[in-house]
Amino acid sequence: MRIVAARPDPGLVRLPWSTPLEDWGADVVVPLPRGLSRHVVRIVRQGERVYAVKETVEEIAFREYRTLRDLQRMGLPAVVPLGVVTGRTDADGEPLPACLLTEHLRYSLPYRSLFSHGATAQNLPSLVDALVVLLVRLHLADFYWGDVSLSNVLFRRSAGGFAAYLVDAETGELKDQLSHRLREHDVTVGTENVFAELLDLQASNAVAGEVSPHDVVEMLVRRYDELWAELTDQEEFSTHEMWRIEQRIERLNDLGFDVEELDIVTDLDGDRVRIQPRVVDLGHHRRELQALTGLDVEDAQARRLLNDMASFSAHHDLGREDRGIVASRWLTEIYEPITRLVPSGLGGRLEPAEFFHEVLEHRWYLSERAGHEVDIFETARDYVDTVLGSKPVEVIPTD
Repeated sequence: MRIVAARPDPGLVRLPWSTPLEDWGADVVVPLPRGLSRHVVRIVRQGERVYAVKETVEEIAFREYRTLRDLQRMGLPAVVPLGVVTGRTDADGEPLPACLLTEHLRYSLPYRSLFSHGATAQNLPSLVDALVVLLVRLHLADFYWGDVSLSNVLFRRSAGGFAAYLVDAETGELKDQLSHRLREHDVTVGTENVFAELLDLQASNAVAGEVSPHDVVEMLVRRYDELWAELTDQEEFSTHEMWRIEQRIERLNDLGFDVEELDIVTDLDGDRVRIQPRVVDLGHHRRELQALTGLDVEDAQARRLLNDMASFSAHHDLGREDRGIVASRWLTEIYEPITRLVPSGLGGRLEPAEFFHEVLEHRWYLSERAGHEVDIFETARDYVDTVLGSKPVEVIPTD
């Protein structure tokens, strides 16, 4: 047996590699939801680390491992590859499939599990948005997916919406330059797969509420085209409208993207200006929050936390204070005390940033009912007492 690992863990050797993956027992397999897959997949724990293990063909395992490593180096949202196990044999010396190991993405769920954990048909637009953002980001990096679907994605909750992570890169390929034809092919495959997945959900009565697969896939195409255009289209205007450069950048920032390179061209007479974003990257709010506080959260969560930080600044009349000092006070006086209110027995339901977002939503509800603004700490205690316990466990503690 041979293990090729990016992050060597001696504990990997102790896993029951001579047993077919489908027969691994509860001594190593953890009860976390798995998505639909053409391969046998198990979520396992070894010591304090949790892995996803997939049986597949050796050549495919190494190819996917290398592809995921490339995506990781590029900072794209995909599961982290850890290694490939080959040369497996059973007790009788018969060969067993190779295995790809990836790091289990904490607080993530496959799409079907989201619906068994309380998501309804009203959440479908948020899921589609997350899938579209993922696809656009991959296309901007010249990555051809080849098998766009909800099944090949893990979703993490993000300020009431979702963030999507690529979990199956078996058919993916990085290109020198991704053609328009391949982008269209990915979108077409995505609509076909999502349509079939929604029909399956409908047939199994797995979704509360009315689902219209036709409307959902139409929305997928429309939102992909809108986002791609906003991120890449050329815009022309007169030299008297130079403010439109800043306006374009602000629109992209509002979408969560930073403009890292902008192509600006003027005509021969200097009367017209053309601009086109060349390099854009999601994470505008995430990077801003991390620089101020050190917190590393999803971009939508970061935007919500930054807004609360701004409200904190206004409430305490800190408008002229250095933002770093304001951020430090907000972190130590508001965010950290609030997130510490989660009892240990209710851990694993929401990650801290999502818990804070939920508290802010709950505060709006309580304040509307009371007719005045309710204290945030009172709100957090009420949320823990009345809501948090009903949330499903989405992560297994490793300690």
